Amino acid sequence: MHAETNLRTLLEALLGTRRAEDLLASVAVPGPLLEPRGPRVSRGQLAFAMNLILLRDLQERVPSARAYMLDVAAAGGRVVFDHGALRTVLAPSGPLPPGEAAITRILRPLGYELADVYPLDRLSMTGRAYRHVDLPEGIPQFFLSELHPGAFSPAFQQAVARVLATSRDPLPERARAPLAELEGTGSLPLEDARALLPDLVACFDRQHEPPTLADYRILYQESAEMAWIATEGNAFNHATDRVADVEALAVAQKELGRSMKETVEVSASGRVLQTAFQADPVERPFRDLEGHMVLKTVPGSFFEFITRRPLAGGGLDLGFDTGNAQAIFKMTAPGSY
Repeated sequence: MHAETNLRTLLEALLGTRRAEDLLASVAVPGPLLEPRGPRVSRGQLAFAMNLILLRDLQERVPSARAYMLDVAAAGGRVVFDHGALRTVLAPSGPLPPGEAAITRILRPLGYELADVYPLDRLSMTGRAYRHVDLPEGIPQFFLSELHPGAFSPAFQQAVARVLATSRDPLPERARAPLAELEGTGSLPLEDARALLPDLVACFDRQHEPPTLADYRILYQESAEMAWIATEGNAFNHATDRVADVEALAVAQKELGRSMKETVEVSASGRVLQTAFQADPVERPFRDLEGHMVLKTVPGSFFEFITRRPLAGGGLDLGFDTGNAQAIFKMTAPGSY
């Protein structure tokens, strides 16, 4: 079914045939993105390809996500990729644009626009939802959060500055022209899109050097979120499957013995319900007092589930909820190190 589409061509260029097939078989793809292969790639096709590659990256880092998606595929279903979430820091980061600007500079050319702003006051963060203008229900949204270091102690701010000082900018100069063309015309020649895709994917990673253990300890004492950013950077914090009944899913996953959030979060409107797996642990490098690299186990990323009920006027409620978001953030809280 996907043999001659631009989407498959893009995925195969980065992942190879087998991995591309596996992704396309396990995730629901909107029909308009499966048009026969042509000379130009739409911004929606490129955005969806990027999201699928980022989802696969999360699967590789998160065993619980991989196991869940295998279960869905084995049952003949497909994941409906609702949104991906990532974290940024609104602070100087060397050549990397500070805060969400490091990401929005590629989201806007890809066809995303700001949908809403969510103050995350308990976390000293601001969340923003970016929604695709062409297929808002079909192309995954981005929930992009910024942490505000100025709300924390001077010692914390100094640790943030040391961590971010080593940041690099992963977006090369060669990407500027195709991004400008994409923003201006809404599409790119197929070969240009294929060349740009790896540069887009590279923006979703840790761009700074491994932190020192001392700085990590300072950070997690005041902000679990900043501690997570110190080891994971701008990688997907979580990806989300849109399901018909998140409450029934939570019961079923707990019965399988998977580590789930205890409760389902319900938005103030009652239309958006969310829960998640606990973050899977990962080993990450740190520098000790002598400058040697040591490995420590810290929280990694996780997989989330969401049910979106329809609005009175039709269409799904594509919004988020401040209370839901702040509760879901706790999935990556570290222990003691």
